[in-house]
Amino acid sequence: MTDPRTSTSPVGLHRVLEPCGVLPQAAARLDTDPRIRADEVRVRVERLNLDAASYRQLHTAHGGDPEAVRREVLAIIDERGKMQNPVTGSGGMLVGVVEEVGPGSPLGLKPGDRIATLVSLTLTPLAITDGLARWDGRSEQIPAEGHAILFARSIAAVLPADLPVPLALSVMDVCGAPALTHRVVRRYKGPGGPASGDPAPGGPVVAVLGAAGKSGSLSLAAARRAGAARTIGLVPIEDEERRLAATGLADRVVRADARDPVAVAEALGEPADVTVVCVDVPGCEHGAILATAPGGTVIFFSMATSFAAAALGAEGLAADVTMLVGNGYVPGHVDLALDLFRSEPAIRALFTAREGGEQPE
Repeated sequence: MTDPRTSTSPVGLHRVLEPCGVLPQAAARLDTDPRIRADEVRVRVERLNLDAASYRQLHTAHGGDPEAVRREVLAIIDERGKMQNPVTGSGGMLVGVVEEVGPGSPLGLKPGDRIATLVSLTLTPLAITDGLARWDGRSEQIPAEGHAILFARSIAAVLPADLPVPLALSVMDVCGAPALTHRVVRRYKGPGGPASGDPAPGGPVVAVLGAAGKSGSLSLAAARRAGAARTIGLVPIEDEERRLAATGLADRVVRADARDPVAVAEALGEPADVTVVCVDVPGCEHGAILATAPGGTVIFFSMATSFAAAALGAEGLAADVTMLVGNGYVPGHVDLALDLFRSEPAIRALFTAREGGEQPE
């Protein structure tokens, strides 16, 4: 099915239908033609994984009606040729089997490989053929049939054989968070110093907001492995506080609404050198900034983050903090996340509880 057309772009510009001159992520509509170019890969889709902020927004907007959520996700994909929530701007990732590989593809994949894409669905040409009929609309993971196209600059990983697909997908979906947390903590040099070079003696104090979730629990484990002096996990409700405390992933677990800046700072009780935001609701920027020590670093992983609110909030608080956008990619991020997952039974327990149990496929 390889198309002999030669006009191609390693970042997928040739798949943008409208408007002209933008990258696929910013496009209103993508070309989902299953005929691949020389450097593309076609994947038979088995499962989609919506990012947490997108699913929460859809669930809230439709009053928890799962059928309405299912219809809207399908409508978005049909209209845009990709999954990109128009409110949050975010998408997710997918699992599938490689069907065809162009002769010029640099991704190292071969037909029959079962893979997870590590690039966002917001820039991945996607066509669904089963109407999402097997999805009940009640979870972030969506059984699906269809196809997707990967570009030369896309990222994908072969699924590990030792994990059920839903769990592997959950880990790989957030693997950028622990990897960047690990890098920042390992390179921390103390207040006022650049976040590079040799680690500071004793390591930084690390606070994770949304610490009982997927990215939050992995980030706690990554911070400890990287040499954090202390880790603090902040959660919003008593049940999460109890469950996270039982895991031992954090030296201290506290409870507060991450949208309440004063409550966050009071709950933590001490300024954090590194604050990691993994909360999937809007309005958590100011609490993270207020809770971070002068010269410290805030890492925003949530797609619900308003970066204008973060920048203006830091200015308004006269906060001398470095703010990083977690873009989902750090070299070696998949291997690190899977190693943390395998080596920390407590993380597996949290993931399994969140996904409702392990169902091999």
